[in-house]
Amino acid sequence: MKNMKAWDAIVLGGGVIGMSLARELRKQGADVLVIDRGQPGQEASHAAAGMLAPFGAHMPAALRPLASISAGLFAEFVHELEDESERVVDLRDSGALVTEDELGEVAGAKELNPAELHALEPCLDYRPGVYFVSEKSVDPRAFMAALLDAAKHRGIHIAHGSAAAAVRRADGHLTVNSERTEYIAPRVVNCCGAWAGTIGGSCQPLPVRPVKGQMLSLVAPHRDILKHVVRTSEVYLVPRTDGRVLVGATVEEAGFDKRVDSDVIQKFHQLAAHFVPDLGEARILEAWAGLRPGTPDDLPVLGETDVPGYFVATGHFRNGILLAPATAIAMASRVRGVAPAIDLAPFSPQRFAQTKLAAEKGPVRFAS
Repeated sequence: MKNMKAWDAIVLGGGVIGMSLARELRKQGADVLVIDRGQPGQEASHAAAGMLAPFGAHMPAALRPLASISAGLFAEFVHELEDESERVVDLRDSGALVTEDELGEVAGAKELNPAELHALEPCLDYRPGVYFVSEKSVDPRAFMAALLDAAKHRGIHIAHGSAAAAVRRADGHLTVNSERTEYIAPRVVNCCGAWAGTIGGSCQPLPVRPVKGQMLSLVAPHRDILKHVVRTSEVYLVPRTDGRVLVGATVEEAGFDKRVDSDVIQKFHQLAAHFVPDLGEARILEAWAGLRPGTPDDLPVLGETDVPGYFVATGHFRNGILLAPATAIAMASRVRGVAPAIDLAPFSPQRFAQTKLAAEKGPVRFAS
């Protein structure tokens, strides 16, 4: 233990939340280690559709303020990543077409008549109750590639291929035990997504579970087949600049099963063609399943656990990409012991806890 390097902060999980937080902590001078069970960015972040929708019928009311703040931060966040990584992130600002049953409460939504809908999307079959909503979408894989390169650019250390098994507090610091070795730091943040509840140790178990989502991508017969995200209660369609159209997604309580069901994929292909008939002849390029981190109240878990110095940032369910910028900024402040400008009270881990943690006094300053 005497010769073991002590990090300022250790982030468990190299998905979009973990890497965004690690980058923000590094910006504030922390020496950060990220530990990932596989290859960073290859789980839920890799499987996501990338819709940046801060409102909608399935968005919990308590989450809307954080989602709205994060949506407002996204363009600048992407700009920074592109600058640091020298990669292009496919951030689209074309808006979305949303059916009334999926809309929820959205300020400024405009219902479209047949002529207006045809002008926006000539290939989309008209139906009443379709609204235009101003929102963005991003290619999560391009986004994660830029985020990982930006992290390397900033000197963040990454240990991958060895899952964290437990976090324990002793002798004034936290020890992270992995399958291969152990690491120490005064502060550890569990950003393990669907696996966050599997980390053992001193903290009471986190009620985070995997929620399976199957989806596919189509090679559109022509590049301009779809310009806007289309969201309905049955299916969503997300166009990419390179001509792909993503179609999804299921919400399944299937444990850690990531198998793809061909019948489900065919059903989604048929639903896509129901809205955009030309997609009926489109070739399926890829089909996959991801595991979203769900919680009992469908809200993320953000804050300190009952173990001093041990934090958690997970449970973002279907909104991990969208919530990454605001989560990173707010949690970096929280880890340093500074009250974040963004209110995290609705997402406290203590809403699941029976005991209250002892707050540490004073902000933490990291050596540059």
